[in-house]
Amino acid sequence: MTNNAFPDGFLWGGALAANQVEGAYRKGGKGLTTVDLMPTGEKRKAIMKGFVPSLEPLEGEFYPSHEAIDFYHHYQSDIALFAEMGFKALRISIAWSRIFPTGEEEAPNEEGLRFYDDLFDTLKKYDIEPVVTLAHFDVPVHLVEKFGSWRSREVVGLFEHYAKTVFQRYQDKVKYWITFNEINMLLHLPFTGAGLTFQENDNVKQIQYQAAHHQLIASALAVKACHEIIPDAQIGCMLAAGMFYPHSCNPADVKLAMDRDRESFFFIDVQARGYYPSYAQRFFKENNISLVTNPGDEKILASHTVDYLGISYYSSRTISSDPEVMRQSTSGNVFGSANNPYVKKSEWGWTIDPLGFRITMNQLYDRYQKPLFVVENGLGAMDNPDENGNIEDDYRIEYLREHIQAMGEAIEDGVPILGYTSWAPIDLVSASTGEMKKRYGYIYVDRDNQGNGTNTRSKKKSFDWYKKVIATNGRDLD
Repeated sequence: MTNNAFPDGFLWGGALAANQVEGAYRKGGKGLTTVDLMPTGEKRKAIMKGFVPSLEPLEGEFYPSHEAIDFYHHYQSDIALFAEMGFKALRISIAWSRIFPTGEEEAPNEEGLRFYDDLFDTLKKYDIEPVVTLAHFDVPVHLVEKFGSWRSREVVGLFEHYAKTVFQRYQDKVKYWITFNEINMLLHLPFTGAGLTFQENDNVKQIQYQAAHHQLIASALAVKACHEIIPDAQIGCMLAAGMFYPHSCNPADVKLAMDRDRESFFFIDVQARGYYPSYAQRFFKENNISLVTNPGDEKILASHTVDYLGISYYSSRTISSDPEVMRQSTSGNVFGSANNPYVKKSEWGWTIDPLGFRITMNQLYDRYQKPLFVVENGLGAMDNPDENGNIEDDYRIEYLREHIQAMGEAIEDGVPILGYTSWAPIDLVSASTGEMKKRYGYIYVDRDNQGNGTNTRSKKKSFDWYKKVIATNGRDLD
């Protein structure tokens, strides 16, 4: 990598999600949202997959999103710390139910709008560019109860109304937008990704892909509205990225890896290219999936493709056609993965594969020819303060250094990358497990898995390291 790999104006920063940091889950007029129904513990994974026992929080369960790290009341001081690191950008999400508590209101909740006004003004004070996700695992519960969430075409119009409302309100404050966070997560954690719930005899694939069609139409309509209301803005989609390696050179493994990649590419093929790919048509036919569409849907998708591709990348995955090999698989995020002996793993079993990051970025740019924006990348680890309260998180620095180097190599390869907002600049509630002990931040938050602690913020060793990275535009990674 040359010393000039990162271009002038590269957007260094960090990424957060409203549901994982804000807390104040019923403050300021906010309505109940899907993540507010996800407790910690053994029930969480089943709920994330769509088997939801109640559309109200239950007694005796701990719901980490209800308080999270109370960013709602700490955002000014937290943003000051991000500014101290030299952030050029902060990726955040707007909580849909702060703006429309049930999702059906005609008029927005002014108190919710003002909260984000104040947040964006604070960012502007420090010359930090907001990168705003419209839907980050966040559906008003009322829409789940009344319409079955994204099962229903009705939700498309309600989302479009929400999108237009925030575009109009923040048109002078936000120039980078993302429609849906990790849209492919709908296939793996349907309640998390799209608020979908299932009964025992449901045709799950039919429901998932019908919901996907509705989200893809909603995304295209949001792109249309953004381009009309904020002509100088850029709006992208987002993929939970990370290519599948075949476990061997057995053609069956290679074909299976291609098929697994296509499961995710499907969503971006539609958002970036504007039409359903031919392989999807065969998949629908062979799985008895019949999409209900409206006249004009093809034109909507074709006419309103995204400006850039946002990606999260934490790990690569490996797949085998041999059931015995797959029985030895690692958790590897929600995707699962056969064991790959050539890469290290995190404490949570996620592969650590910076070269895979470079390969993935090249693969995506070759496929779509649109700029990339790395909007999530980081290491979840258990950080233990020493007797003086210091955290020497060299393991995090090593992970980030290697991935930033890989990103620089991808830029040298010719991949245009708008910026890098690492996940996450401050400790927050883990989306997958609901834990606090799975920490990502440069800033430690004194809070444990049960919600105990002072919420006090303190800097880790990686804080000053990342500050130096930004100050040198990625040239000094030591």
